[in-house]
Amino acid sequence: MAEEKTFPMTLEGKNKLEAELEELKTNKRAEVIDRIKIARSFGDLSENSEYESAKDEQSFVEGRIKEIDHMLNYAEIIDSDAIDKNEVAVGKKVTFQEDDDEPETYQIVGAAEADPFDGKISNDSPIAKGLIGHKLGDQVEIETPAGKMSVKIVEVK
Repeated sequence: MAEEKTFPMTLEGKNKLEAELEELKTNKRAEVIDRIKIARSFGDLSENSEYESAKDEQSFVEGRIKEIDHMLNYAEIIDSDAIDKNEVAVGKKVTFQEDDDEPETYQIVGAAEADPFDGKISNDSPIAKGLIGHKLGDQVEIETPAGKMSVKIVEVK
């Protein structure tokens, strides 16, 4: 049998997923069921857009519950404190600079936690893949869809 894919994540990310799962199971699921009941009372279901909308939302909620359950079952909690403090790894914040550009800082997290707008990039992203395993002060060549970039790691937290 094929080995299941693991989902690397920080403890914080795992806790957020568990909270989202609890919210979906206890509150959101019940809200959607109530919406379906109300929409059914409107009569003919074949022309009932409220009913269709509620069923679509129910499908989304149930799919998300399954997705989170799966990720949590195969979660691999990364303890970034166990890795050399100067080495880039999942869970750590890294600041790098390309030539004379402004330095950029990102926390490298598992794909389930990624949120680039919040400064969190997936360990599967080209930048994270290029940085992981390197150390403070290293000059790193990173292959991205836009081409190669050469950056220097200026801080690891």
